[in-house]
Amino acid sequence: MIRVISVVGARPNFMKVAPIHRAFQAVSDQFEHHIVHTGQHYDASMSDAFFADLAMPQPSYFLGVGSGSHAQQTAKVITGFEQVCLEARPDYVIVVGDVNSTVACALTSVKLGIRTAHVEAGLRSGDRSMPEEINRLATDAIVNDLFVTEHSGVEHLLSEGAPSSSVHLVGNTMVDSLFWALPLADNSTVLDRLNLRTVPYALVTLHRPSNVDDPEQLRALLTTLATLSEEVAIVFPMHPRTQKHVADLGLSLPAKVIVTEPCGYVDFLALMKNAVCVITDSGGIQEETTALRIPCVTARTTTERPITTEIGTNVLVPPEPEAITVAVRKVLQGNHKHGQVPELWDGHAAERIVSIISRFYE
Repeated sequence: MIRVISVVGARPNFMKVAPIHRAFQAVSDQFEHHIVHTGQHYDASMSDAFFADLAMPQPSYFLGVGSGSHAQQTAKVITGFEQVCLEARPDYVIVVGDVNSTVACALTSVKLGIRTAHVEAGLRSGDRSMPEEINRLATDAIVNDLFVTEHSGVEHLLSEGAPSSSVHLVGNTMVDSLFWALPLADNSTVLDRLNLRTVPYALVTLHRPSNVDDPEQLRALLTTLATLSEEVAIVFPMHPRTQKHVADLGLSLPAKVIVTEPCGYVDFLALMKNAVCVITDSGGIQEETTALRIPCVTARTTTERPITTEIGTNVLVPPEPEAITVAVRKVLQGNHKHGQVPELWDGHAAERIVSIISRFYE
């Protein structure tokens, strides 16, 4: 029996690992699959909701590292995950995404001589001021196997010297989760709870430090939402980081901006699926909106997911009031990209990953 550990550290990781777990369960005669939750981002109600929404088992190990500086968090994950590896003795480790847990667990398992894979490898924004970019570069430089979501990732990895035999274009496991959960989203009651069943609305997520940590930038973005709310309802599930800064600054939003607590996965998917557009600074939401063909306005100067702007529904705009307002108004006027779904974003990426891993052990 081949023992595999997959690591989750932050909420987006859950969506990437859930379909991988299901794919391993389909070959449970060959593989024993365990999930390690580092607790890098942890809220009991939110974590429980995500595990339930995605039909994931409770993690075999929970490290509980909590918040802290990048150095503190990475050090705690390395220390905790080393003990897990020594105890569980996995044959294979899978890390996903680009959070601190990703690079910390990859560094740990590779140094212990454990074959290690990165799911969502090769994505590059070109902006080294983003902690995620450093995590992506470092992880891809040391792991054995690189599972890639889009062609740009393959090109980046090969140009950085990765052997072609280690690079596998497999599709997107976040999209696997999305397609799997769509029937559940259709049964969500969130639109009724927020009185949105017959109301056109834009869905907003903002959490990136460059957008919400700077008081003037945060004020400008909230003013933009207030302006847009005169033209379309705004639904804003507010990230805890953003909530804290809004409270600390004593800021408020008009009643036409519907502020909610962070949503579970299924409820958020229902909100996204039925929105006239999404305004975000997230990475994964750029992919999910492209898969759903929902117009997306990304308030960032760079993206590590260029396929969403090249053939998808995503538009990259500077995080400035005028640029965001112009882009959203274009959508409201029907002047937006309809896009297409990228190659291999078909709901079967996890099955391809497990099939490739199986071949390593034949």
